Amino acid sequence: MKNRILGTTAFAMLAATPFAAFAQSADTTVADQATVVDEVVVTGTYRRSLQQAVDIKRDTVGFSDSIVATDVANFPEQNLAEALQRIPGVTIERNRGIGSRVSVRGLPTDYTFVTINNLATASGSGGRDVQFDIFASEIIQQVTVQKSPRASDEEGGIAGTVNISTARPFDYSGHKLVGSVEGAYNSISEEVDPKISFLASNTWGDWGALASFSTARRSNRTDSNSGINFRPVTRFTTMGSGRGAQAVAVLARDAGVVVPVPNDKAVTDRIVFQDKVGDRAYMNVQDQWGATLALQYKPSANFDLSFDAMLGGFDTNEDEYDAAAYSASSRSTLETIHEYDDTTLADQGLIVLRDVSYTATQHEMLSKEYINETDYAQFGAEMNWRGADWKLHGLAGYSGAEKTLDYANLKHVAYAPSRTRWTADGGETIQSANSGGFDMYSSFDRYLFEAYETSFEKIQDDKYVAQLDFTKDFSLDFFPALTSVQVGARYTDKSKERQYGALNIQGSGAGLTNYIGRPMSQSELTSIGDLVPGGGYSIRDITWSQVSNDYARRTFRYAGFSTPFDPGQYYEVSEQVASAYAMANLDFDIGAVPVAVNGGVRYVDTSITSSGFHQVQTPTGGTAYTPDPVSSDGSYDKLLPSLNFTADLTDSIVFRGAASETLIRPGLTDLAYKRTASWSSFRFTDGNPNLKPTYAKQWELGLEKYLPEGGLLAVSYFSKTIEGVVRQALTGTVPDVTVYNANGSVNGIYDFDVYSPINEPGSYDVNGVELVAIVPFGVFYAPLEGFGVNANYTMLDSSLTGSSALGIPTPPIGLADNTYNVTLFYENARFQGRVSYNYKDAYVEGIGYEMYPITRDGYGQVDLSLSYNLSDRAQISLEGINVTDEATTGYTMDPSFPTMNEKSGRRVSLGLRMEF
Repeated sequence: MKNRILGTTAFAMLAATPFAAFAQSADTTVADQATVVDEVVVTGTYRRSLQQAVDIKRDTVGFSDSIVATDVANFPEQNLAEALQRIPGVTIERNRGIGSRVSVRGLPTDYTFVTINNLATASGSGGRDVQFDIFASEIIQQVTVQKSPRASDEEGGIAGTVNISTARPFDYSGHKLVGSVEGAYNSISEEVDPKISFLASNTWGDWGALASFSTARRSNRTDSNSGINFRPVTRFTTMGSGRGAQAVAVLARDAGVVVPVPNDKAVTDRIVFQDKVGDRAYMNVQDQWGATLALQYKPSANFDLSFDAMLGGFDTNEDEYDAAAYSASSRSTLETIHEYDDTTLADQGLIVLRDVSYTATQHEMLSKEYINETDYAQFGAEMNWRGADWKLHGLAGYSGAEKTLDYANLKHVAYAPSRTRWTADGGETIQSANSGGFDMYSSFDRYLFEAYETSFEKIQDDKYVAQLDFTKDFSLDFFPALTSVQVGARYTDKSKERQYGALNIQGSGAGLTNYIGRPMSQSELTSIGDLVPGGGYSIRDITWSQVSNDYARRTFRYAGFSTPFDPGQYYEVSEQVASAYAMANLDFDIGAVPVAVNGGVRYVDTSITSSGFHQVQTPTGGTAYTPDPVSSDGSYDKLLPSLNFTADLTDSIVFRGAASETLIRPGLTDLAYKRTASWSSFRFTDGNPNLKPTYAKQWELGLEKYLPEGGLLAVSYFSKTIEGVVRQALTGTVPDVTVYNANGSVNGIYDFDVYSPINEPGSYDVNGVELVAIVPFGVFYAPLEGFGVNANYTMLDSSLTGSSALGIPTPPIGLADNTYNVTLFYENARFQGRVSYNYKDAYVEGIGYEMYPITRDGYGQVDLSLSYNLSDRAQISLEGINVTDEATTGYTMDPSFPTMNEKSGRRVSLGLRMEF
């Protein structure tokens, strides 16, 4: 009997191309040519997984891309986000070097809709986007990114829909028992983290059961130097007590810049300095576990029932230690301008003060602690019943997540003269020549206790769904092209509740302030190299000491302390969606070209109820809230047509296209019906339950060439016109609002402006090209058998510009013009190896003070994977993440004004996988 070699921990990364409607061509497959060495048959290889993904692409009408596990419970990347970055048009957001959220085709992360086993996924995020790092990758069998919707698909993703599937027992033949262990090493923290997983599956006649479990720890240290964007000298010129006049005088004396009217923001907003400089060390420890249970009853090929359960937890503890200097403190002003730049940004009319001494910089020692706990659960039942020419499909399920975030910041502050300037890699604060200056990294007696700031947030996310679909096959003489009609209905009930509170501790008990002014030196101090594992600070040749978060928690959280929830931050949003669709499938020939068409329309009717407390002012000048939450309702409905087609121009060349309308619903924080007030600014800020979705009209065309052994060459062009983008705007006025002073006297009666999120009029376009090449080299040159490349490239263009209040030309936030992935691989009967390079071009990540675009530099990362089959049941693997130790960098408007230099190090893991 032939022995079976286990596949690598690699997975199928499919490049972006359109879906085909017909089965694979007659080209010989990899499976048919499986290499035989000493009676060993290679299955579950990287090439085989690529071929499976290409088969999925070709056999489905629509544009999509897939990732397929190479073998049972063998999904290799650290988490789903890092796996999905291999797909064309898909990029990820990294947090301290770890992939967390997914962006498809340059659109915001909450424009991507996510399902697990056809159930919309709850994650505990405050918005609609899903944090992919909460899911253990070992419990995932397949992921498909659907880029062109069909009428039968649940609506909600303008960018695309990520469909995640977990394994079921009848996916395999007979019994399976697979286990793996892994140890991973981070080059900065020098910590070794464990990872353990197993899957057990079996079938007994008509019944089957599968259970899987995975648990892992990830310790990731990040060191970062930063100079935080621009700040306008308006901050200083409008100050009283002579500080404004001094700033104006220093500008004239040292830079020759005359400010005739200090309050003229049109002038002073275009003279900028470095806002804040800091050296930071982060230690992020993630504990993750996930488990699945799948039960199936399959008495015949025409009927089956299944039940899926998925449970998991994702806990993150992050310690952050900052030594920072806040140039723009409320006590400070300009003292000396050592260097200024009126040429680099002259086209935008900006003058940059590159090197400045300040009179009273706010120096800060900050010990921050984030404790994030997320628990999620999902349960689903599915039925498939097939007749001779019909099929009935039913689905019901629940998805829920609960997230808590416990945050604390121990803040010690010292005010003193200092000098801040840009360096090649970030910001730097040094001792001022002023006699009052000091070394900010060693003068611990000068830092005084200001507060131990705490906050606590709790989010509950629940989603229920029921769906029924009916498909009828046809063979009509008068309409032979019509092969089937599908109709269905779906009902979802979603709710999200958020509670939040904050409290500053300033003394040894509730309401006490006896810690204010307490020198930092009176606390237990620890050097930065001992506060976080891995030794000294790696960005610059400096060191300092701070108070550990463990000491701060033990010392400053007095007995009986708790962070109370703030009614003004509470909201609850419930959303009910009823949808129905009708869809037809047609097959016909145009001349000698077979064509498949899928077309239909989906109707959605959405009702929203949102509630929150409204802020009111008491007669004594304090703040109170309405005794009960105030509710508001909203609703909308929409018809969403869609059309997908493929044409087999030859046995191996497929032309396909798609056109559709789709939507993404507004963020829940924008829908939340709560009001906050700024009594000094005479302004209310409201949520808006009547927000409508953001809509997109989109189309795509593509051409694909299928090669033997799972190869593919493809190109596609897509276009989206997006309208109804949500923006904050002035929406009304509340007249005659009485404002009180703190002593209870009436300050005055004012008209308050009301700002709310609105659907912005007009639209913008996003266009792009995606290229794919999956090439096994042995197809063209026999000596290169086993070698190959999997590459893709996406180029984007958008008519949307950013929202700079100064009118500075700004690309859309988050949109990278170019992204590409290249994977070179080699495999034989026992060994598999691949090296991957993933690159995302520079993009704007935010607008500082709504004025100055802040850019994240282009980032490329090399990852490596090697595996060797020790026997027919054991495999050893070695993987490297970011093996070239790339840093994450950014700047404000020009690279000579860097905002960050962040290093998270390399990650190397060694694993053993066995089948029993």
